[in-house]
Amino acid sequence: MTPVTRRDMGRSAMGGARMRRARFGGALATVVAVLATLAPATATATESPVAAPAPDPFFTYTGATPLRDHPPGTVLKTRALPYRVAGIPLPLRVVQIVFRTTDQQGRAVAGVTSVIKPLTGTTSRVISYQSFYDSLDPEHGPSRAIAGSTAPGAMAAHVETVLMSAFLLRGYATVMADTEGPTADFAAGPEYGRVTLDSIRAALRTPATGIAPAAKVGMVGYSGGAIATNWAAVLAPSYAPDVNRRLVGAAEGGVLVRPAANLRYVDGSLVWAGVMPMAVVGVARGFGVDLMPYLSDEGRRIYARLEKAPIIDVLGRYPGLTWADLTKPAYADPANIPVFVRTVNQLNLGTQPVPTVPMFIGQGTGGQIEGTRGDRPGLGKGDGVMLAGDVRSLARKYCAGGVAVVHREYPLSHFTSVPFWLPEAIAWLSARFAGQPAPDSCATIPAGNPLTPLAPAR
Repeated sequence: MTPVTRRDMGRSAMGGARMRRARFGGALATVVAVLATLAPATATATESPVAAPAPDPFFTYTGATPLRDHPPGTVLKTRALPYRVAGIPLPLRVVQIVFRTTDQQGRAVAGVTSVIKPLTGTTSRVISYQSFYDSLDPEHGPSRAIAGSTAPGAMAAHVETVLMSAFLLRGYATVMADTEGPTADFAAGPEYGRVTLDSIRAALRTPATGIAPAAKVGMVGYSGGAIATNWAAVLAPSYAPDVNRRLVGAAEGGVLVRPAANLRYVDGSLVWAGVMPMAVVGVARGFGVDLMPYLSDEGRRIYARLEKAPIIDVLGRYPGLTWADLTKPAYADPANIPVFVRTVNQLNLGTQPVPTVPMFIGQGTGGQIEGTRGDRPGLGKGDGVMLAGDVRSLARKYCAGGVAVVHREYPLSHFTSVPFWLPEAIAWLSARFAGQPAPDSCATIPAGNPLTPLAPAR
């Protein structure tokens, strides 16, 4: 019998890795192909709705110990399964974890995350990818999509797995949490951040994920994913110092800084106006406040229609909708609603502490492409939904606090900026994992908007 040499074993291992990458490449092609077929199906499903499947009991905590008695990040249960697209299993292995986290009101709740296992066995490099699934329905979270959900609102996770394929192919593990929490508290930024940090804790504590004990973590997210990424970076030093010590950096794009200003920016726009009632529903739910007394009849109808809506159901569906359309005449100025003022000011990143990890921040400035005016006093240009001036000021604040920030602007809209932001974000994060010193562009960031809280009406 011919002896097997160490070189032969190395070749065999490399061949196995090439085969795994090839299978994964085929899996990605399948994802893209399936998503392409879902586009026309989405319209059909909207016209002829079918009964939603029963929620998966795995995502509900039923343990005897009260959740409040578990520390944040505690692993409550796990399961392993193949990554599924519209119910079709792919050659990607996933570990799903139910863990203890904290909601917007400070209550102990059960969160869920999915860890896409590395293709090369154990890894010391982890990407915490925050999804832009943006929905008011918890059944649209990435973990539901990965487990096989066919709901159109859950499809974002599959697109995003393709976006992060560069890291998967290099042997990283990817952690993708349902960042909006168990009740889908859309736009409730602090909750997004805590869920993100606790999902990382849970992933690091679960040996079946293939993550090494001393692994380093990089965070990345765009749009709704940037809400989670930025809040996680801000909260990590105080809420999860154990995670903060492992972070190599955070990359984000299409950043929500000051929601009160963003609502003014999208007011009356063609594509993004429907985000206003989505935010009203999500923030009211997350903070446990009642905004119904302030809504007009039309506002109440829209509120009821959107209570479990994904963002794909509002984009372009409410062209020209204004805040005044949603509210009674006395509340056409949101500053006249004290509970709204108190709530929305808690979501202003400009009033929060400075992160302690390097940041890569990208932002579009061509929002007129998506039908949003960029000439409103005190706001300036944006990408259609996020404000460039607010992002500039946030980046400058972080620079002043000693953070190495790379800030980029693209003369494009929210959607069209992604192909330019993503390669830069991936390259920047890869350099952080490689131990290269973090660069900064602090000296060239233009002055932005004041990040002052919304003042109540006198």
